[in-house]
Amino acid sequence: MEFPNLSYSPWVIPAAAVIYGLIHSLMAATGFKQLVINGFGQVAKRYYRLFYSISSAILLLPVLALPLLIPDKTYYTIPAPYVYLTGGIQLLSVVLLVYSLLQTGALQFIGLRQALGLEANDRLNTGGLYRYVRHPLYTFSLLFLWLTPVMTRNMLLLYAALSVYILVGAVLEERKLVENFGEAYQRYKENTPFIIPFLI
Repeated sequence: MEFPNLSYSPWVIPAAAVIYGLIHSLMAATGFKQLVINGFGQVAKRYYRLFYSISSAILLLPVLALPLLIPDKTYYTIPAPYVYLTGGIQLLSVVLLVYSLLQTGALQFIGLRQALGLEANDRLNTGGLYRYVRHPLYTFSLLFLWLTPVMTRNMLLLYAALSVYILVGAVLEERKLVENFGEAYQRYKENTPFIIPFLI
């Protein structure tokens, strides 16, 4: 299937990623969530996380499509046999990403647990991969992105924008974690690397 090329500047890509990031961050903010709950009642509290997850995925699709729609040029292609190594690391990153999600609690992460009326698991997770980094989901997401075998201008702009957003999002998330877990998270933070293992 061929996509029609749009005559937009490639800088539309990071601009779209920034807009997505602002919307995503606004919806994740405790104040915004409370505003929705105040307006729609307890049903909003039960389904908000699921709505947030679904809407975030839908809003991300146009951003991911832009690199395919805007005229592009290739910067580099990883040649064989190195591409087999980077591809293997990407595959391992996906496996560890899924494992991290399962450790986090996949149903709770996407909001299905709350929507089904099950009790939330609010325990601070410091085991498994969380012993090595505080944000393994982000670690393996970044690793997967930057080991892509073909790097084009559009993909570079998209990956750079997403990487900045991931890092900013991680910092904002940590503020919530400190509010929720207090001294326990502070101790965990002092002894566990941020995103890069063994680098505190």
